[in-house]
Amino acid sequence: MSSRDAIVAEIPRLRRYARALTGHGDSADDLVQDTLERALDKWRFWHRERDLRPWLFSIMHNLHVDGRRRDGRVAFCADSDLPVPVQRADQADALELRDLQHALMQLPLEQREVLLLVGLEDLSYADVALALGVPPGTVMSRLSRARGRLRAVLADEFTAPLRVVKP
Repeated sequence: MSSRDAIVAEIPRLRRYARALTGHGDSADDLVQDTLERALDKWRFWHRERDLRPWLFSIMHNLHVDGRRRDGRVAFCADSDLPVPVQRADQADALELRDLQHALMQLPLEQREVLLLVGLEDLSYADVALALGVPPGTVMSRLSRARGRLRAVLADEFTAPLRVVKP
């Protein structure tokens, strides 16, 4: 497989991760484009004996963090521009997906990144550590905290007390 084909094969994963990171389709597409431009510019630094995916995710992570720092953005906006599943979901599934997306956006960025790379992109802890530039132990602790916090956020959403309305 040529280097061009290898990069093209990773674009869907990059887009999915970028959309989950940014919460906005246009910002995600910009992030993917910037990632691909940077990867092509720095291609000579990629070691061919290493997996391409963690290297690309590392570039994306660094660009995203730099962009947030530069723009001073803290909040994320949930966007309905996320990909539509091929099979139509019933109303309950659509609501569960919306709740999950909302809960993910409430996680701190460092926890959300690890959760998405391990759970969504199926990267190993070692590859996530390489992509984010942190030790594998940090990946494991962030993942544990992310899962716990996601569980708590989802539990709060489903157990929120109903307001009694009197006629």
